[in-house]
Amino acid sequence: MFGETTAYSGFSVDDLDAARGFYGDVLGLTVEDAGPEGMRMLNLVLPGGARILVYPKENHTPASFTILNFEVDDIDRAVDDLAGRGVTFARYPGFETDDKGVVRGSGGGEGPAIAWFTDPAGNVIAVMSSG
Repeated sequence: MFGETTAYSGFSVDDLDAARGFYGDVLGLTVEDAGPEGMRMLNLVLPGGARILVYPKENHTPASFTILNFEVDDIDRAVDDLAGRGVTFARYPGFETDDKGVVRGSGGGEGPAIAWFTDPAGNVIAVMSSG
């Protein structure tokens, strides 16, 4: 039924201008204006062309789950670059991190290296090793 239709995901923020700056300037994504007449929204354009709708919500509550996962070849380089751009990495109970905030393999040392951070609205994002 939906195998031939276009789909996209979306999430809310409390400040579209802060979101535009973060996703465009800090993360380096293409950010486009979106939304019907009189309703300002944004589209994040991911590599490959997928779009994610970012919309304002007056009573926004940050997502309690990871809304975006970015796979990278070199997590140390990605984390260092993000930290240099002012990103602070989150540390969660039950996940042992190194000095950079990277979990080096979850579940007994298996799985990808991963580090979490938030956007200005408090939504959780992850960067993880692709190999």
